[in-house]
Amino acid sequence: MRPTAKFSISFGLVTIPVAAYNATDTSASVSFVRIHTADGGRVRNQPVCSLEGVEVSPDEIGRGYRPHDADVVVPLSDEDLDALPLPTAKTLTILAFVAGGDIDPLQMGKGYYLATDSPAAAKPYVLLREAMERHERVGLGKIALHGRETLAMIRPMGDALVMQVLLWPHQIRPMDGVLPEREVEVHPNEVAAAETLMDSFGELSEEDLHDHYREALDELVSAKLAHREPEFDTGEEQPSGGQVMDLMAALQDSVRAAKRSRGEDEGDEGRAAAKRPAKKAAAKTSTASGTKTGTKSGTKSGTKSGAKTASGAATKSAAKKSTAAQSATKKTAAKTTAKKKTAGRGSRRAG
Repeated sequence: MRPTAKFSISFGLVTIPVAAYNATDTSASVSFVRIHTADGGRVRNQPVCSLEGVEVSPDEIGRGYRPHDADVVVPLSDEDLDALPLPTAKTLTILAFVAGGDIDPLQMGKGYYLATDSPAAAKPYVLLREAMERHERVGLGKIALHGRETLAMIRPMGDALVMQVLLWPHQIRPMDGVLPEREVEVHPNEVAAAETLMDSFGELSEEDLHDHYREALDELVSAKLAHREPEFDTGEEQPSGGQVMDLMAALQDSVRAAKRSRGEDEGDEGRAAAKRPAKKAAAKTSTASGTKTGTKSGTKSGTKSGAKTASGAATKSAAKKSTAAQSATKKTAAKTTAKKKTAGRGSRRAG
């Protein structure tokens, strides 16, 4: 593997010469070529001069820049570009250390492995990697790659340092017209059901990380070359993307489907489903018998209790009347005695 660029990382007064290697392989992705459908011939992009209308050879092609406010193209040579005051052409100066979560994933572009470019760079290389790993920070700086200055992020990955090219903030488009037009209210039980569905997904398997589309395309091409019908491994049937009418029901069905796909809780779910009717029948029987028993016993006990209550109430009422009569008798006697005493005192005074 050959390096695509060589430069130095400037970390304060420490300089680390590094070589950048492509961390991704885009050649493994599916790509098509354009053909003439009549005879299968390749259709190529030919460089043609817009003024003369003739094909131009690669050694006659140069660079030009068109300003935004003018409809003219200014030719630029390699010497013009090399003369630009671009300190980031050979050095990536780290400007700040930030938490990795502060970087918007929309800004992340192509990745590069960074290797030491000299024996003296080994110690500062390891020092920077371990410091960022222990401090849980990534480095942000600027570097010129392929004639363009770009933001870059340096981060540790295992025993190596990795550089991630970042887009400039003005290159991220605003999300106008993306959000729902009306306000949507989500209930807590719906969020809890969605979280349960997320937990049911489990971890990624090796089978999930295969490019099944490329495998199917290779089978299709092989079948055409062999003049046979292609044999595709369709796997499990994918659910249709119809309109969701009952969100909670869809979430609960999705959880059950995810568990069944991994062979989890199938037996338990079946046994639970078999037990539910028996439990319901038992509950109905218990409720019915309880109602009948309660009605009979309640009626009998209620009658007896009512009789006792009525009898007790009559007894208490009679007792209250007797007590009231006795109290009235005592009060009358007391008044008579008081009158007699008053009359006796009056006769004595008169004598």
